[in-house]
Amino acid sequence: MRQSLVVGNWKMNGSTASIQALLEGLKQGMGKIQRAAVGVCPPFVYLQQVSTLLAGSQISWGAQNVSHEAPGAFTGEVAANMLGDFKCKYVIVGHSERRSLYGESDELVAKKCAVVQAAGMIPILCVGELLQEREAGQTETVVKRQLDAVIRMNGVDSLANAVIAYEPVWAIGTGKSATSQQAQDVHAFIRQQIAQHSANVAQKVQILYGGSVKGSNAEELFAMSDIDGGLIGGAALKADEFLTICQAAK
Repeated sequence: MRQSLVVGNWKMNGSTASIQALLEGLKQGMGKIQRAAVGVCPPFVYLQQVSTLLAGSQISWGAQNVSHEAPGAFTGEVAANMLGDFKCKYVIVGHSERRSLYGESDELVAKKCAVVQAAGMIPILCVGELLQEREAGQTETVVKRQLDAVIRMNGVDSLANAVIAYEPVWAIGTGKSATSQQAQDVHAFIRQQIAQHSANVAQKVQILYGGSVKGSNAEELFAMSDIDGGLIGGAALKADEFLTICQAAK
């Protein structure tokens, strides 16, 4: 049986003071979380603070991005082994904002998945469609293309040591959320696509939903059979709200 997972993506938010308050609140509330594994992904510059504050706690941590290159002359980039120095468990790869704002291709995302795994960490592979793609009936085509790029480059077995996050781009930061059934339909499609290569991997891989998840809709979303938790944006910056979402995990 797959364990639920809830990961907070803080995006470009936070300060030393706000992060300390947030993490202290999360640690105090973790006793109420019975079923879900929990993680947070801060901006790079706060990894030291987060790793220190969360050491010995139930909460894991990770990064929001990584370079596909080995260490070298790549000013402004962060290599996978550097994230390993901070004991990161997860690395978010291919988030829609990275794809749309910074032009990351499916192939680049697949390379990033590979370097994360080679460094002993777990990629959280993000897939999802734009609003115009959904309206054109292209959701499955887009998600399949993004997923196939990773399977083609790294093999389906690589997904046994990965997490997938389905993010309908039109529902990120907009206050809109896919209905629980819309989300379930895409999660089931993702699992079916993986099952065509390996039924075992398909059954085991955790597939999270990301797209304006809140305390008020988390329980309904997480009740769906193929939704194994959430990749949480804005709501992850509020301890009480994030804990409510974590408590909703099945």
